[in-house]
Amino acid sequence: MNNFYLIHTCRDSKDRAGELQTPHGLVPTPVFLPVGSQATVKTLTPGELKDIGVTMVLANTYHLYLRPGISVVEKMGGLHQFMAWDGPILTDSGGYQIFSLARLCRINDDGVIFRSHIDGSEHFITPELIIQFQETLGADIIMVLDECPAYDDSFERVQVAMRRTHRWAERCQRAQQRSDQSLYAIVQGGVVPQLRRQSAEYLTSLGFPGYAIGGLSLGEPKRVTLAMIEETVALLPEDKPRYLMGIGSPEDIIEGVASGCDIFDSVLPTRVARNGAFFTWQGRHNIRNAAYSQLEQPIVSNCDCYACRTFSVAYLHHLFSCEELLGYRLLTIHNLSFINNLMRKIRGAILSGTFSSFRDKFLASYQPTDERVRLDQKQKWLKSRSLSP
Repeated sequence: MNNFYLIHTCRDSKDRAGELQTPHGLVPTPVFLPVGSQATVKTLTPGELKDIGVTMVLANTYHLYLRPGISVVEKMGGLHQFMAWDGPILTDSGGYQIFSLARLCRINDDGVIFRSHIDGSEHFITPELIIQFQETLGADIIMVLDECPAYDDSFERVQVAMRRTHRWAERCQRAQQRSDQSLYAIVQGGVVPQLRRQSAEYLTSLGFPGYAIGGLSLGEPKRVTLAMIEETVALLPEDKPRYLMGIGSPEDIIEGVASGCDIFDSVLPTRVARNGAFFTWQGRHNIRNAAYSQLEQPIVSNCDCYACRTFSVAYLHHLFSCEELLGYRLLTIHNLSFINNLMRKIRGAILSGTFSSFRDKFLASYQPTDERVRLDQKQKWLKSRSLSP
């Protein structure tokens, strides 16, 4: 069982710093988890993640079930040994992937029947099987199976998904056998405040060791996302970790911390890196811009990541112009280093009681991606995944 300890809270604000003790090490919070859906953070080695300062990673049960198979990972000694990562791991149950990847998906109270996005084969997954799979994988934190409704679903549809998520959470809780893993529940309810409150109240009554906020950042405006986060966090136990799922842009992490969340994950920093985007303290920029073709300076002058210590912006621009694989790796190293550095600064500000001023200063200088562009990109990404063969 993992233990969570709050190190610092403030009477006048919701930001907090803590420590999450797991069988594979201590995780200072707030913390960002790079996503390694298929037992790898794309383009990077475990050693490079350690050098960046990553303390915990996320892997995905849905992907590992389909490829290479849970039994293969078990034969190789479990997930930690299989991916050569000796730090803490959180495994997502795959509920969101079933929603976003499976064109042909049938859900009922028993479980989910879906077709693999890889070969079209049909599979039936139940809450009990999801727990069995995650116990076999051996992650430190495991998640219940949930149903993730679309942003534009009707009230009735979202309510049905929420109630099913509650029933599945109870079944997951009863199915758990291992005592060295923490099982987190996932609050659903779409963007309906009433349902968010119902979900948080019901799941906290079941006494899980941690709670996640799911079903957000699916195309809704940011103001709606933030409102739902605040609505949910207000009802979650203060002494248990709060995991805000799928949030990875710097400004959203800042706001999530301000709302009282402890754990974050997203594919965003690594995905945008492979598309040529890199983070700076002023905002996100594209390395393919012609203005970078002859700049001798590093990506960020005060960044100590390997990419910034070693190479010029012009070199990175050249790599992307030639579609050289090293470019994807170097921008991924930089983006994860940037996020990890941001988390260190956030935690330091919380511990010193200056988070509010840090937040104001950061948001004043950081230019987020245009809201309309962001929503369009999100919808295109979701559509591309739902149409996967």
